[in-house]
Amino acid sequence: MINWVLAATLICGASVFTSCSSNDDNPAPAPKSDIAEKIIGKWMVEELDGQPCPTNLKAVITFLSPTKAYGSLSDFYSDSWNNHASADVVIDGNNVTLTASENEHTKHITVAEIHSITDKDMLLKSDWKVYTDDKMVINEVYDNERYIRIYNDFEKGIIGTWEGKVTSAEDEHTDGELHRWEYKADGTYVYYNKVGDEWVNNNDALAEYFVDGILLCTRWKKTADSEELREWWEIESIKDGVMKWTALRLREDGTTYTATFQMTKLRIQ
Repeated sequence: MINWVLAATLICGASVFTSCSSNDDNPAPAPKSDIAEKIIGKWMVEELDGQPCPTNLKAVITFLSPTKAYGSLSDFYSDSWNNHASADVVIDGNNVTLTASENEHTKHITVAEIHSITDKDMLLKSDWKVYTDDKMVINEVYDNERYIRIYNDFEKGIIGTWEGKVTSAEDEHTDGELHRWEYKADGTYVYYNKVGDEWVNNNDALAEYFVDGILLCTRWKKTADSEELREWWEIESIKDGVMKWTALRLREDGTTYTATFQMTKLRIQ
C-alpha cells in the first residue's frame, strides 16, 4: 500500500514527476521552541499555494508525540487507500521529518519546514523523497501549504444506519433522492437501494470507508470485476441524530463548488 506521505504528490493534482512550486516569499519561520509542543494533534490540508484544496485530495496527519504520527489519505488517481498509516517523526529546529516504510525496499521521507504554527493553522514547505534500495527515485518540493487543526473526530459517531440526501443544488456523486447507508465498526458499510417501499441491500462486492477526524472516504465496487469508485466528504457535524456533510468539488473547467448532504440516524429494530 502506498504510504500516506504520498499525499504531497497527490494534492497538487499532477504526476509524481512534476514539481509544485510558488514564487511567493516564505513567511518568517516559527520559533523553534513552539514546534514540538504545538504540532501535537490532528491536522488536515486546507490550502495549496493560496488555493482551497478540493475534498477528494485532502490528507489528515495526526502527531501523537514529537516522535510518532499517523496519516490518512484516499486518492483515486494513485489507488492509495491509507487509513491511520504510521510514521516516525524527528523534529530539528523548524524542520519536521516524517519517515515511513512502504515495504522492505521502499522508504518515504518528507521534510516539512514549518513557517508558522498556531492553535488554528500551520504553514509549511515540504520536501518529499522516495528511496528504493537506498536509491532516490522521486523528489518533490511543495511551497506554501496550509493545514488547519482538527478538533472533532467522528470515527465512532458515524457508526449506525443513516438515511438522507444531497441538500445543495449541485453534486456529482448524488441524485437528490433519499439514500441509506449502514456504517459498521470494522470499516465496511452496506448501501441500500429503495425498491418501491422497501430498502434492499445493494450487495456490493467492495464497500469500505474510513473516518479520520472530519474526513470521510468511501470506496466500492458493484462486482468483483467492475471499476472501483470513490467518494469523499467532510463531516460538518453529528448532533441529535442528524449528520451534515460538506465537500469542495472541482469541476472539469477548473471552477469549484460546495456540495452539502444531510442524514438522519435510524433506529433499526
